Amino acid sequence: MNATVATAATAAPGEPAVLDLTAWTCPAPLRDQPRVVMGHGGGGALSAELVQHVFAPGYGGDVLAQLTDSAVVSLGGARLAFSTDSYVVRPLFFPGGSIGDLAVNGTVNDLAMSGARAAYLSCGFILEEGVEVSVVARVANALGAAARAAGVEVATGDTKVVDAGHGDGIFINTAGIGLVPAGVDLRPQRVVPGDVVIVSGAIGAHGVAIMSVREGLEFGVEIESDCVALGGLVETMLAVTPDLHVLRDPTRGGLAAALNEIATASGTGVVLQERDIPVPPAVANACAVLGLDPMYVANEGKLVAFVPREHAEAVLESMRAHPLGAESAVVGEAVEAHPGMVVARTGLGGTRVVDLPIGEQLPRIC
Repeated sequence: MNATVATAATAAPGEPAVLDLTAWTCPAPLRDQPRVVMGHGGGGALSAELVQHVFAPGYGGDVLAQLTDSAVVSLGGARLAFSTDSYVVRPLFFPGGSIGDLAVNGTVNDLAMSGARAAYLSCGFILEEGVEVSVVARVANALGAAARAAGVEVATGDTKVVDAGHGDGIFINTAGIGLVPAGVDLRPQRVVPGDVVIVSGAIGAHGVAIMSVREGLEFGVEIESDCVALGGLVETMLAVTPDLHVLRDPTRGGLAAALNEIATASGTGVVLQERDIPVPPAVANACAVLGLDPMYVANEGKLVAFVPREHAEAVLESMRAHPLGAESAVVGEAVEAHPGMVVARTGLGGTRVVDLPIGEQLPRIC
């Protein structure tokens, strides 16, 4: 914690000085918060606490208790995946995508992490008074194009307008449904020691792309978001074996948050080989300059899979044969030791704990 002291308390001669702690400031949100802070939306520990201690008790219900990106429910004899997400990214347009692309791909990917192929989406626009209609049209066109590319139909929607100064141009909510194939059961509770951890490609591009345009930073090369729908890649993996244990798209909080959530829910430990985690050189350089860890930077077109060891080689081969999984790599395994904890073996031969982030290194990234 970087703290600054405005004034130090004085002390009598010969007595130790006592600092006035009320004058200290801390840039990181503290865990005991009477009010909502930005860290509550970051996908880390603060987000988890808000869900577990406020929303889950308020809503109740066994389905919600799964606390997965999409709920799997039975209806009329079919198994459906159902998910909703809201998008408040700033800026609205960024290298490699827009809030419209995110609104489709984010929800489609949440459904895909349950093994479902998305079928229909709802779409709600919250517009701030004064936003240009041409900007709204540009976002709507991008959203429609992303839906067609993902093979999903926007079936219903809603529009609200809020007073100027009470929004940030455009916010979007999408909800989606899709069918879960028979025999597919993807949830962290199925993870067992010995499972192989695979990521579908290089991490960190989305968060760094947002940061570069938001803050006007230049890194010598334009870094584009990896925003894309992953339904086709998941279908390719399931065609090899439906016995995948869990899939997760590491968005807010990055790969570190996704792995910590899985480790906690499964009661297993995770050991990563840090040098095997694919990080683009431009992302690595940007993170080095900014003092960020790529494992905590958000992604919008990558997944992490826990696969039974006997199927890992075939699944990895199928992923690498797919355009969205060409850079897939084995990065670690689930272990019996240190249950609920993620550790990384560094290139220097040491080991470090990869904690669940408290908040988000960069807010408003999706």
